[in-house]
Amino acid sequence: MCELSLATRREHPEDFNATQGSVYFDADEDTSRYSLTDSPLDRYRSCKMLLDAGYRSSCIYTIYPEGFSDGGLRVYCDMETDGGGWIVFQRRQDGSVDFYRNWTEYQSGFGDLSGEFWLGNDNLVTLTSDDSRGTWELRVDLEDREGNTAWAKYADFQISLGEYNLNIGQYDASSTAGDSLAYHSGRPFSTNDRDNDAWGSNCAQSRHGAWWFVMCSRSHLNGRFTKLGAVEITCIGTTGKAIYL
Repeated sequence: MCELSLATRREHPEDFNATQGSVYFDADEDTSRYSLTDSPLDRYRSCKMLLDAGYRSSCIYTIYPEGFSDGGLRVYCDMETDGGGWIVFQRRQDGSVDFYRNWTEYQSGFGDLSGEFWLGNDNLVTLTSDDSRGTWELRVDLEDREGNTAWAKYADFQISLGEYNLNIGQYDASSTAGDSLAYHSGRPFSTNDRDNDAWGSNCAQSRHGAWWFVMCSRSHLNGRFTKLGAVEITCIGTTGKAIYL
């Protein structure tokens, strides 16, 4: 059987059907002839590994970290920001997706990876809880409707099992956005139907969103999207001595 496509394996690896024993051809310089052996193909465990393997396009990929099923995890990889290789776990652009969701929805994730979405708290726990992959770095990128941008970066990012507590380390002093997230470090996640904040009322309901609230927030990127709202992107990646896995 022969099949033709206008897309290449490098452009859309998530759509590539790897049938072992077949031969693949395309016009890419590095894959003018590609034979699929009888041994399993490489399964990249992170966006950074994909980047190191030559995948330069920021788009949706399937990665295969430890702790996930054989089907892996579909993620949006940012291959351009700050050296590339980032897993994007939250993105807001135009308010097309409602982020005023309940505990179960934030647990499993919602939205569209090609647009606005939340990757899911269970996925964040699994991604960040494996110490063998080294430490994780958190980067928050902000842009308003006039195109003004700012970013903040933190070391040692982790989401804990159970109440999805946020844990972050050292704030990068070269960041252009303020250190407003440190206030929330150590706090459990709260939604409109699961109040884990330290306030007498429900911060998630009051702030119309979900976050690691205290009394209530100094940052909140899942709140109501207003006509004057900002575009908000949250990314994670590994850092330190460990190899990106």
